Amino acid sequence: MIALDAVGGDRAPGEAVAGAVEAARQLRIPIALVGPRNVVENELARHADAPRLEIVEAGQIIAMDEPPTQAVRQKRDASINVAMRMLKSGEADAVVSAGNTGALVASALLNLGRLPGIHRPAIGALLPSTEHGVLLLDAGANAECKPSYLVQFAYMGSAYMERMFGISRPRVGLLNIGEEDNKGNDLAQDVYPKLKKANLNFVGNVEGKDIARNMVDVVVTDGFTGNVAVKMSEASVEFVLSQLKRVLGEGFRNRLAALALSDSLRGVIRRLDYSEYGGVPLLGVNGIVIAAHGRSDAKAFKNALRIAREAVGAGILEALSTIPRK
Repeated sequence: MIALDAVGGDRAPGEAVAGAVEAARQLRIPIALVGPRNVVENELARHADAPRLEIVEAGQIIAMDEPPTQAVRQKRDASINVAMRMLKSGEADAVVSAGNTGALVASALLNLGRLPGIHRPAIGALLPSTEHGVLLLDAGANAECKPSYLVQFAYMGSAYMERMFGISRPRVGLLNIGEEDNKGNDLAQDVYPKLKKANLNFVGNVEGKDIARNMVDVVVTDGFTGNVAVKMSEASVEFVLSQLKRVLGEGFRNRLAALALSDSLRGVIRRLDYSEYGGVPLLGVNGIVIAAHGRSDAKAFKNALRIAREAVGAGILEALSTIPRK
């Protein structure tokens, strides 16, 4: 059972419920919709042929602009808290939410806690690159980091990519302003030798331009830098796709070329479209938690639910429980 925060996200509950209906119908995923019952029931009523979905009452909602930690502590009956408690009690196998990311992290820490020995949880973000993408972490959970945090991020990212995508010895890179060993700020210079000594397939420093060049499978950095990198990547992809759509729609010959290349273009767009990736993992907490994009539509919610089920089946939590704790 996957617990979906049905009222989390800019386009919830409509797109969240629609995505859950698609996931249940097409992928046969058992889902519990968590939120105010009347709100969720009204959305489900729009889907006359919807499979049977469980509704779990949650009387409060945490808005996207609320102070995360304060809201999580004050609103014990918020949908994200109820979903996390379901995961903690074993009623759910994973949680998916597109709501306030800070609240997601705070709720996971409050209700689930960290895995033993893990210093800080990290948000992973899949950036377009190869067929499976590159996992960057941290993407925003920890603005300030110590070298030991980044080493654990590297181990967690490696375990995730190995279990989810079958990559043997994933290549790990340290995001930096140059390839040389002595580049970067104090954090980058301090953590470099530690990553080199770790039992990882560490390939050294990588620059932002290298992420999309199939040079690494995992990139580690602090949450401040990682969040900037992820947002810049998203904006660049949106720009490229908008320009591609504009050019291919101009004139008869361009439209004809677009028609001839339609299959290839669809493949490229799928690789760049964040909704195809669905959601990203919050690694290091004691449960499978998937953060979907705040602007998620029905397709993105469906794929986030798919990712959650795959993470459970791949034994991600068990893999993370075995990484070094130093």
